[in-house]
Amino acid sequence: MSNLQKTSKQLYQEQLPAILVTHGVKNRLAGPKIDKICLSMGVGRAVADGQILNVVSEHLTQIAGQKVAITKAKKAVANFKTRIGVKIGCHVTLRGERMWAFLDKLINLAVPRIKDFRGLSPKGFDGRGNYNMGLREQALFQEIVLEKLEHNQGLNITICFRNSTDAVSRDVLKALRMPFREK
Repeated sequence: MSNLQKTSKQLYQEQLPAILVTHGVKNRLAGPKIDKICLSMGVGRAVADGQILNVVSEHLTQIAGQKVAITKAKKAVANFKTRIGVKIGCHVTLRGERMWAFLDKLINLAVPRIKDFRGLSPKGFDGRGNYNMGLREQALFQEIVLEKLEHNQGLNITICFRNSTDAVSRDVLKALRMPFREK
């Protein structure tokens, strides 16, 4: 089986020993592990029109493969016309097999469909090994029917690692074929 036919989970299990040796980690259990993937959409327009949030949460449910949670405002901000408890977004956390399936879908299907794509920014690491990225539109995923798409919405993706640093996480994501931009 070639590397293009292997899933992200298979690549991770094969490449992990080499990454551990490269970074001087002797115990496999002390190595980096992808813990979860968090997806979120903030919908500022939902304050004026509540139906937009229903459509966006339905789209995120289709992308993630599990039901989303609705996010409510924790503070009242006059400039954004929000009050405490107003529904302003949605989020979902993926773990286990759904996480690996989403990672495969993201790397192999969604990222190559980005218009004028030159690579993902290597600056998305937060200092603890977690990688954050944003997509400008959810239409990159094949589950979204373009005829029913009334308005595009951005999508925030966080890949959370356990026992990792930025350099180790970058090497793990490169081993999973994540296309990073050269500096």
